[in-house]
Amino acid sequence: MIEVNNLKKVFKSTKKKVEALKGISFKAYPGEIFGLVGPNGAGKTTTLRILATMLSPTEGDAVIDGISVKEKPMEIRKKIGFLSTETGLYDKLTGEETLKFFGKLSGLDEKEIKERSEILFKSLGLEKDRKRLVSEYSTGMKQKLSIARALIHNPDIIIFDEPTNGLDILATKTVVDFLLDMKEKGKTVVISTHILDVIEKVCDRVAIIHKGKIAANEHLEKLKENHNAQTLEEVFFKLVSFEEEKS
Repeated sequence: MIEVNNLKKVFKSTKKKVEALKGISFKAYPGEIFGLVGPNGAGKTTTLRILATMLSPTEGDAVIDGISVKEKPMEIRKKIGFLSTETGLYDKLTGEETLKFFGKLSGLDEKEIKERSEILFKSLGLEKDRKRLVSEYSTGMKQKLSIARALIHNPDIIIFDEPTNGLDILATKTVVDFLLDMKEKGKTVVISTHILDVIEKVCDRVAIIHKGKIAANEHLEKLKENHNAQTLEEVFFKLVSFEEEKS
């Protein structure tokens, strides 16, 4: 489970101060997919990087499985699988070598790495490409390998920033099906994306974030019902327009 409590993040330079997050709170539970939606610069990536302990909050806290990201970041890193918008892959390794490398970094033995690799390559449709160099991978294949790399240690908490970034229709379906499978396995999944169609397909609950604040946080169907909308896109534009008028 993930609990985000009054999270604030301020970036300071000699010339200006930027409030990226202005006190956001939400919870994500095991066996569900929680979606963060918002325009560029809304604070989505900042939120996920704080959850992944890549950034420290200015105020507030996030608690993952009862552990504070501020107090025990190393413990958090063992529990999560984090996918950022940067793949972090090495072109001179094969797909198989990539998972072996990151598996060892996670403290897995050879048997565990082999078992997890088999599962991930099959689930993500990379079985035939496992011995190819990463430099030969397409954008979609690299994204899927990045997902496998993030999950080699079989974490219970999955935090994905733009998981379908750069993917075509077929690759997107593979990732969507994979996320739904993670949900069925009881994982806690948090994703951020600007592709609302993906959110509608996979998410149970959604938080719409705008200018560092949460404009709505509700079960997807309830959110549409509350705003008399047929799609999440309609809800999104209604809320963002309303927030723009207020500011």
